[in-house]
Amino acid sequence: MPIYRYKAVTEPGEVLEGDMEAPSQAAVIEHLRSQGHFPIGAEEQRQGTLAGWLNRELGRGRRISRQDVAIVIRELSTLLRAGLALDQALDVLIAFSERATVKEVLKRIVEKVRGGVSLADAMASQGNVFDRFCLGMIRAGEAGGSLEVVLAKTADYMERSQQSKQKVTSALIYPVILLLTAFASVAIIVTVVIPNFKEIFDQAGIALPLPTRIVLFIGNTAQQYWWIPVVIVLVAVVALKRHRRNPAGRRLWDSRVLKIPLFGELLTKVEVARMCYTLGMLQSNGVPLLASLSVVKETMGNAAMAHALDHVEKQVKEGKTLARPLEDSKLFPKLATHLLRIGEESGRMEEMMFRIADTYDDEVQRSIQRMMTLLVPVMTFVMALLIAGIIVSILVPMLSMNELAF
Repeated sequence: MPIYRYKAVTEPGEVLEGDMEAPSQAAVIEHLRSQGHFPIGAEEQRQGTLAGWLNRELGRGRRISRQDVAIVIRELSTLLRAGLALDQALDVLIAFSERATVKEVLKRIVEKVRGGVSLADAMASQGNVFDRFCLGMIRAGEAGGSLEVVLAKTADYMERSQQSKQKVTSALIYPVILLLTAFASVAIIVTVVIPNFKEIFDQAGIALPLPTRIVLFIGNTAQQYWWIPVVIVLVAVVALKRHRRNPAGRRLWDSRVLKIPLFGELLTKVEVARMCYTLGMLQSNGVPLLASLSVVKETMGNAAMAHALDHVEKQVKEGKTLARPLEDSKLFPKLATHLLRIGEESGRMEEMMFRIADTYDDEVQRSIQRMMTLLVPVMTFVMALLIAGIIVSILVPMLSMNELAF
């Protein structure tokens, strides 16, 4: 049976929206009236057509931003600290939220919470709105009985991460513009300007130097077969996506990403900071270490490091310490494992976890700043060298032609 998207008004004046499977539009309207609602409209969702597909895809794009999620978590923590019950706090957020998408998500969450579902599970049922780190932290708060405290710390971490991303985005604006401008300039020179010089050189009948012949060959090839690189890139993207859907393929890819110079080291620091912060939060809320590791695995963004935690968890079950198997995995920095060992030996595991997280978070900020500082001059030098090489390769035979003319 087809699915209809309906809108109706209840007797108290509340607007209801939702989907209903029914044989006809009239059946939907009759069902709404039988429940005492006033139907406003009911439209069939044609999911099999192009319009239906576009509507579904665009709907997927209307997600809550990470900043909105941080705001919701922060406000929810404040309301819980004020003494409100969880469902009442969610109702207050729904009433005062200005974003329609946020309202819809919160309404679905509060319905599930009132049905006996935990907050973390209710949030997890909303698709990709809440990431694994957020869900893991909320599960930890519910397990430890300090949900409002964990929500506040989770919001702190998310806001700090969001600020870091905004700094990176702002710093990348100029390099991206520079890269696009240089790429467009090279493309125009290679595909439009250089082929015209080829005709001039052919008519002159002079011997061309090797760099000029290479540039002319590239220009002629780019003009005729420009579509080949586009096809190769599209095929590579599709193949990579399929490869990452396979768990083993994703682990292999993520392990290779960690070995990329500079970027791999930076990604490792980000993952270690997240792992230690989450472990510290879980341990401080009384969650056992094995249970904490199970939660932490769900928060890891790198599949290779998450898979390494599987082996760590097994060895911890056998009675080993946490630091030693982490060090044996060869994926975690030696400084982090060394500090963890000190924390275990001194009985200050939680404190050391937060210290490691802060250390690596600060290191990530400094690394990003250094990379952004070096990126612009390096890009400028490389692009200037490339364009200068192209121009010189054309000017040399032109000067030879002028000498022959005199």
